[in-house]
Amino acid sequence: MAKLYFRYGAMNCGKSTAIMQVSYNYFERGMKALIIKPAVDTKGDDKVVSRLGIDRKVDYLIKEDQNILDLMKDHLSKEDIHCLLVDEVQFLKARHIDQLLEVAVLLNVPVICYGLRTDFLMNGFEGSERLLLIAHSIEELKTICTCGRKATLNGRKVNGQYVFEGEQVAIDGENHVAYQSLCAACYLEHRGDIHEEK
Repeated sequence: MAKLYFRYGAMNCGKSTAIMQVSYNYFERGMKALIIKPAVDTKGDDKVVSRLGIDRKVDYLIKEDQNILDLMKDHLSKEDIHCLLVDEVQFLKARHIDQLLEVAVLLNVPVICYGLRTDFLMNGFEGSERLLLIAHSIEELKTICTCGRKATLNGRKVNGQYVFEGEQVAIDGENHVAYQSLCAACYLEHRGDIHEEK
């Protein structure tokens, strides 16, 4: 039986680069790995984009009302799939995550999901929360804060200033929004909870 994997990490930990590397590894061995991502993620339009300057067109953009299990059954009727890779999985709904589990278990196709665990307010994303509950395997992809400590949180900047209110979804690079991976101490300091001694 194939498994459902969740590989999560803070912003800029290399999730998009990793997904393209895994896709290439399958290609190199003569196997087919599909890449999907939520349509709500407009960064890169229909591509997975890495900070390293590489990108890859996704095979499907998943809309909110789509059934991923049905989509994969249809695709499998035309060609074999050896792996399903999911970028920005946090933006999917809980029902989509259940469908990804069904793809792994019922269709015997490994599903590897990449995404964030929490948003810029330290709240969970619906898709990530469901994955943390039902994934067969959970792995953290690590990165560092600007101070050098391990980064586990995501700070949102608008026009270069940290903000701690707003909608959960704001796409990196759009409307002057940028994200910074932060350790807990730096996050709380930027939020105003920690004041340095003078």
